[in-house]
Amino acid sequence: MSEILSNNFVPLMFGGLIVFLLAGFPVAFSLAATGLFFGLIGMEIGLFPANLFQALPLRVFGIMQNDTLLAIPFFTLMGIILERSRMAEDLLETVGQVFGPLRGGVGIAVVLVGALLAATTGVVAASVISMGLIAMPIMLRYGYNRAIATGTITASGTLAQALPPSLVLIVLADQLGRSVGDMYSGALIPGLMLVSLYLLFIVAVAIVRPKWVPALPPEARIYNQPNGSSGHRSLLILMAISVGAALFWAQIHESVLNPWMGRSSPAPSDETFILSFTIGTFVAFGLAVVNKVFRIGLLSRLTERVTFVLIPPLVLIFLVLGTIFLGIATPTEGGAMGAIGAIVMAGVRRTLSFKLLQQALENSTKLAIFVMFILIGSTVFSFTFNAADGHIWVEHLFDKLPGGQLGFLLFVNLLVFVLGFFIDFFEIAFIVIPLLVPVAQKLDVNLIWFGVLIAMNLQTSFLTPPFGFALFYLRSVAARNDYDDVVTGKRIKAVTTGQIYQGSIAFIALQIIMVAVILFNPTLVTGSLSKPIVVDESSVRDMLLNMPGLDDPFGDDNDKPPSMEGFGPRRDAEEVDPAKALEDALK
Repeated sequence: MSEILSNNFVPLMFGGLIVFLLAGFPVAFSLAATGLFFGLIGMEIGLFPANLFQALPLRVFGIMQNDTLLAIPFFTLMGIILERSRMAEDLLETVGQVFGPLRGGVGIAVVLVGALLAATTGVVAASVISMGLIAMPIMLRYGYNRAIATGTITASGTLAQALPPSLVLIVLADQLGRSVGDMYSGALIPGLMLVSLYLLFIVAVAIVRPKWVPALPPEARIYNQPNGSSGHRSLLILMAISVGAALFWAQIHESVLNPWMGRSSPAPSDETFILSFTIGTFVAFGLAVVNKVFRIGLLSRLTERVTFVLIPPLVLIFLVLGTIFLGIATPTEGGAMGAIGAIVMAGVRRTLSFKLLQQALENSTKLAIFVMFILIGSTVFSFTFNAADGHIWVEHLFDKLPGGQLGFLLFVNLLVFVLGFFIDFFEIAFIVIPLLVPVAQKLDVNLIWFGVLIAMNLQTSFLTPPFGFALFYLRSVAARNDYDDVVTGKRIKAVTTGQIYQGSIAFIALQIIMVAVILFNPTLVTGSLSKPIVVDESSVRDMLLNMPGLDDPFGDDNDKPPSMEGFGPRRDAEEVDPAKALEDALK
């Protein structure tokens, strides 16, 4: 019996975990119980030493001391305060008025506001529910195709999975052992490309099927000028000035910041992008403030509304991400700054109350405790799992996969896609990802690229019928019965579950295209990462020769070219880049 248990210990552990989960135990307690139970069995049959769990308390305390995970409650607090302070309503109304005169304009507004909410809340449920409550009645009121309306809302809400400062990216960076800043940098360009794909799709629908995405009627445009003009002209002029300022900063960015930071290498593209847009938004906001304070009257009502509603959250996003990308602040510090900024913004808007702050703190605390318990449970499970050489067992599972690195990535993406139907991304990140990391490293897979692929894949599974979480979130707030519209008085039919499922199909196809693009073009992710510093032997030799106090570190024969033999690792040992090792240690 002992021999059977020893030979099949790891598969039995997985079976035990499934039994605990099917019995209805919470995931965190199922993981911990499986790890402890099978650890005791392993000690009884002589597979493990009796002192196996002596180091476990240190592991648990190490989790509690992990500063990176503090970013989760900070960003959650920031998102909840902004969402509860009616920011989403104001953004949808304002952006909807900007694009409303165009066919598909409300759909474009939903995508853009979804991207903004993703960059502020970082939580899928909050984004989908907010836009479902606010945008769905407007889209149905003015005759939008129901599949387009539901699909746009659910897809835009799931952008919170992959756009910084996504909670998914924070957790994945922690589990992959990589910098959260690098994960944010790698995910920025793919995330913006996905937003662009959504916008192009809505534009294409407006061209091919214009009746599906009608423009807002004239009576629904509430920020027109007294003379009847829409006010878009002054908005375009202010935008041109803002973009000009951003482009000007992009040209001088390196010459200004590189000497200040003591950097000789070119500035990363994501850093330049974030700071250029920050400068542009500051210029636009400053001009709008001057216009309002001195009552110059050069800006239209629409322009002022856009400036004062849209720019504050944009500036907050750019400041948080910009300080992270510049290396001025860690993601944890950036999250804390974002939370304080959200509280200040809510106070300025006069929507901050003790009840709102209490709810935000309670929800942030609950989420932090939820994550912490799952992480502790997964640590107990992996403790026993690794002691039984489970990582080697997992590596052998992938030995027979054809295609090498590509075959592994395709299989893992399919696995994560299916798992995303049934379990939350926290469980996937804490249970599945640690099992796959050793195999990915063995196949020389860049882990930042790997993490962004997983985040994009999880976003796709959140949309896929019949189990996609985003579909359930929208179903919970969409009208289940026919109702009379409060504005037009028309009878609006209920939204069916089939219509929600149908609407997600086109956006699933777009996300699969984006996953494929990232899979076959890893430079989209890795191109924005800082390159490792390469140190050659001659530079190290020159440095040693010029060290004070060393007359001849290489011997008495000065006529003979110095040799590096004896310095550094042996040639038959694994090559180690000392600068890279130092950089990793600092991270």
